[in-house]
Amino acid sequence: MVFYFTATGNSLYVAKCIEEYPVSIPQVIKNSSIYSDNQIGIICPVYCGEIPNTVKEFLKESKFDTKYMYLILTYGNSASDCPEFTYNEFKALGINFDYIDTVHCVDNYLPVFDMAEEKKIDKDTDVQIAHIIKNIRLMKKGVPTATDADRKLHKQVATLNKIIPSFNNGKMIKITDKCIGCKICEKVCPTGNIIVLTDYAQRRSKKCEYCLACVHACPQKAIIIKHEKNKNERYRNENVSLDEIIKSNFQNRRKCYE
Repeated sequence: MVFYFTATGNSLYVAKCIEEYPVSIPQVIKNSSIYSDNQIGIICPVYCGEIPNTVKEFLKESKFDTKYMYLILTYGNSASDCPEFTYNEFKALGINFDYIDTVHCVDNYLPVFDMAEEKKIDKDTDVQIAHIIKNIRLMKKGVPTATDADRKLHKQVATLNKIIPSFNNGKMIKITDKCIGCKICEKVCPTGNIIVLTDYAQRRSKKCEYCLACVHACPQKAIIIKHEKNKNERYRNENVSLDEIIKSNFQNRRKCYE
């Protein structure tokens, strides 16, 4: 059994490589279920040195009955101390990850990276995934040990986010007058934070993962971020379709706002 969280498809691609029919965390997070299987995997991206809040909530609200639990983290620039930090965070809550590993992918963080340049870099993603699949089949155990530099970077980012919350709460995301009301942003948002009313997209709650799914998926490039490196370039994993991301994330919260 494999659960995943995705915004632009990197984690979904990894999840599909491991299991044919992985389960989207945003679609089951409200179930508060007990999940039982011989192996249970969690696949998700690293955001500012930690796993997404949606994934944390899912782990805290669910029960897992398994002989082997693993966590695979996708990242672009740096995974920081996320493997070690997450292991310790959830061990204290009674969840023990037997194996944690990382996959280096395209970094989709627009304020720092130019997607046109990122797409040119061969990060040997498939080689990394194949190695991880082999380890999972062998039920390998182990968690990467962070360096002091990794831990320091994570603390610095966490401190910065507290001082300037707009760096990581979605307030830097702007919807421009290029919006045509197509509702794609509404459908790819994993928290149901965006709704299209009167043919115009609007952010309606403070619960934002800052995953940038809405920005990358907008066909009109009507959703932007301040100071992004290349406003003309967007990203989606080449092995994942827009429809797959919609099926993974659409929350259908329209009745809450109308």
